[in-house]
Amino acid sequence: MPKLDGIHHVTCITADAPRNVDFYTRVLGLRLVKKSVNQDDPTVYHLFYADESGSAGSDITFFEYPGVRRGRAGAGMIHTVEWRLGSDEALDFWQERLAGEAGAVARDDHGLEFEDPEGLRHRLVVSTVDDTPLLAEHPEVPAEHALQGFEAVRAFSADPEASAGVLEQTLGFGAQGTGEWEARGPSRGGRYVFDEPPTDRGVGGAGTVHHVAWSSPMDEHETWHRRVVEAGLRPSPIIDRFWFRSIYFREPSGVLFEIATLGPGFGVDEDVEHLGEALILPPAFEHLRTQVEPILTPLPDPRPWATAR
Repeated sequence: MPKLDGIHHVTCITADAPRNVDFYTRVLGLRLVKKSVNQDDPTVYHLFYADESGSAGSDITFFEYPGVRRGRAGAGMIHTVEWRLGSDEALDFWQERLAGEAGAVARDDHGLEFEDPEGLRHRLVVSTVDDTPLLAEHPEVPAEHALQGFEAVRAFSADPEASAGVLEQTLGFGAQGTGEWEARGPSRGGRYVFDEPPTDRGVGGAGTVHHVAWSSPMDEHETWHRRVVEAGLRPSPIIDRFWFRSIYFREPSGVLFEIATLGPGFGVDEDVEHLGEALILPPAFEHLRTQVEPILTPLPDPRPWATAR
């Protein structure tokens, strides 16, 4: 049975791309590695933030729907994105840095939680695995304190057992305890955790997670599609997103899953030194440039410190 190589990316929704760029680059120290459009709705941005190379496993992305209402995570939705840090000293650094920049900052014995400007919840934890740290460069964030890539996503589900068979038997996740699983492949791992849902119904919108993607080598992608079909999960066809290929389906709790390939990668159409600087459209969308470029929200320079060097 093939193994998924941890979390590939997490895609979310924002109503305010300029503020989103400021928070994820200036405050969290991530790199904007691709500025493109939603390939299912090319009138809106798709922004990708990651480590210095745009690696799978560190890539949080956002669709911008200007002015969309703020959402609220509920049953069948991911509510928290967990990131790895290298030490307790890094937790100290982020507790101080996030004060005044993020909402609901709270520390406990195991990590540090906070919300982005639109209420999307994040959690920082000290890594306990040997996976390669995936770091971005930022003048105010020492490398030893930088975010190191994804640790987990946490979702709300009233019935984790309904998902257990698919997670373990179809997708090859390893059970880690009640309501917790790990997808671990040859080079990386990532956890998927269920929590008891709130009584309020979830509402999609700004500050919510749209889907989570899991990593597959290119040569195993068709095998994964076949496995998902055989499990009766009614996946999408394999879709070519140019920088990776994608399969979409919902696991039994209702969370939208994607299986995305490890490649070709974001360097296929941009020099790595200049990732995220220009609006990049996949070849199939290039003919729309004159239509979409004028209606996209102007964005701040994501790396003014690099421009000034």
